[in-house]
Amino acid sequence: MELLNQHVSIRKFKSQSLPKSVIESVIYSGAKASTTGNMQLYSVVISETPELKEKLIPLHFNQNVVKSAPVLLTFIADFNRFTKWCEISNAVPGYGNFLSFVTAAIDAILVAQNVCVAAENQGLGICYLGTTTYNAREIIGVLNLPKLTFPVTTLAMGYPNESPVQTDRIPLKGIIHKERYNDYSVSDIKELFSFKENLESSKQFIKENNKEKLAQVFTDVRYKKADNEFFSQKMLEVLKEQGFMF
Repeated sequence: MELLNQHVSIRKFKSQSLPKSVIESVIYSGAKASTTGNMQLYSVVISETPELKEKLIPLHFNQNVVKSAPVLLTFIADFNRFTKWCEISNAVPGYGNFLSFVTAAIDAILVAQNVCVAAENQGLGICYLGTTTYNAREIIGVLNLPKLTFPVTTLAMGYPNESPVQTDRIPLKGIIHKERYNDYSVSDIKELFSFKENLESSKQFIKENNKEKLAQVFTDVRYKKADNEFFSQKMLEVLKEQGFMF
C-alpha cells in the first residue's frame, strides 16, 4: 500500500542500463495480472538499442522522457498468438472484431500496471506514455507487429535521476459513487477541482499557455477537439488494418 501511495512519474533517468534479469523479473510479475479467461492476450516488446529507440522517439513526439529512458516497454494487445493456437488445434477463432480488441487491450493494460508496481518495488522509476495509440500505425511498422495486434501503451523505465513531488489528485469523494452513479452539480465540480486550480504550478501553467482557466489549457492546448478527432479516425483505420473489423 505504501509503495502505491508513494508513486511518482519519473522523467529523468540515469544512463545506467538495466540487467536482463531485472527487466524479465518485472515482466514476470506483470504477467501475474488478471487476464480474460486466462487467454493472456498481450505481448511486451522491449526496446533498448539506440537504433530502435531512435525510431520510436519521434513517434512519442520527441519527449525528453523517451530520450532519457534506457528501456521502453511497449504493451501490445495481442490476439495473434491465441488465434494461431486455435487454428492449429482444429478450433475456429472469431476474434477479428472490436470486442476482441477491447478485451486484449484490457489484458495488456492490467499487465502494464503490474509491471509499474513491480518496477518501483525494485527501485526503478517508470513513466506512462499516453502517445502510443496516437502513432500506432508507425509503431506497428517499427516493431514489426502482425495482424490482430495493436500497441496500447508504453512505459519508459530505468533508474531514477530525479525526486519529483507527487502530482495532485482529486479527493476520493469525487470518484466514489455508492450503489449508483451520482452525477455532479456545478458546486460539486467547483469544490472537486478547486485545489488543482489554485496550485501555484497550475497558475504558472495557465500563464505559460496564455489562458484564463486551467480547463482551457486542456481543451485548447493539450487535448484539443481537432487533435482528438484526427487521432480517433487514424486509430479506427489502423484497427481495421490490423484485422479488428467492426
